Amino acid sequence: MAEKLLEVAAAVLQRADGSFLLAQRPVDKICQGFWEFPGGKIEPGESPPQALRRELLEELGITALRIYPWLTRVFSYPHATVRLHFQKVVQWQGEPQSREAQAFVWQQPGATTVSPMLPANTFVLKALELPVQYGITNAAESGEQRSLDQLDVALSRGLRLVQVREKHLERPALKRYAQEVVERCHAHGAWAIVNSDAELAAEVRADGVHLPAVQLMDADTRPPGLRWCGASCHDRREIEKAEAIGVDFVVLGPVKPTMSHPHAKPLGWDRFHQIASGTSVPVYGLGGLRRDDIEDAWQSGAHGIAMQRGAWGS
Repeated sequence: MAEKLLEVAAAVLQRADGSFLLAQRPVDKICQGFWEFPGGKIEPGESPPQALRRELLEELGITALRIYPWLTRVFSYPHATVRLHFQKVVQWQGEPQSREAQAFVWQQPGATTVSPMLPANTFVLKALELPVQYGITNAAESGEQRSLDQLDVALSRGLRLVQVREKHLERPALKRYAQEVVERCHAHGAWAIVNSDAELAAEVRADGVHLPAVQLMDADTRPPGLRWCGASCHDRREIEKAEAIGVDFVVLGPVKPTMSHPHAKPLGWDRFHQIASGTSVPVYGLGGLRRDDIEDAWQSGAHGIAMQRGAWGS
């Protein structure tokens, strides 16, 4: 008989400055002393958001007001196999209190100071480092110098993740352009990622590589030696392949009509949600999106939005 899955709701409480809450398991529970995202078992008849609201009220004395679906992961412990439904909670009523004798602490992405973490929770820490906006260069349309000027403006406004995607450039010109993008991103504390070419990414000291869907489906593992690996996906099969080779995030689209792929049928947010639901990697919506689409993206389970034109406008 197959082992029954224990369904669990887990809360990623996140304040406006990006900090998130971790709680320490009390001494009377399994895995005592380990740190985790607060939450608990989903009872029969409950949805993950309903369970999360109940658990947060019971454990921390707060009422969750805004909850977004995010990541899902199945993990096997010696005592049970759990399916964790990680949900972002960005607005709540009240201040967290220790109602079950548990310690809790606010942490910054990329600077976690407590340990040990429950093993099923550790992958979330890296996912939380990813910004919600992912800019994709568009020098083919705007010209190289103008695109670099637009990049400077976007970086000054807070853009922190940029992909160099310039299929029209020959490799020497692409290398020069990519080096410019990397230097400007690093000067602002941002990450730069190169499309499709892991060797070029290493040469220009970029932070990662982004795999097109065809390259993803041919890969047996993620390219080594780079901090970030993203991938382009159009359906659930491609997302499952991305999960299998260990990418850090994917983009899924097109969500809306886009000039880049005028003949592609848009998914729309409902179909996007159906495909992205239950994934264990952060998913960015892509295709015809602007910054004001972020609320629809979050409600549909997206980590954020990727933009080739929308990232560089006013």
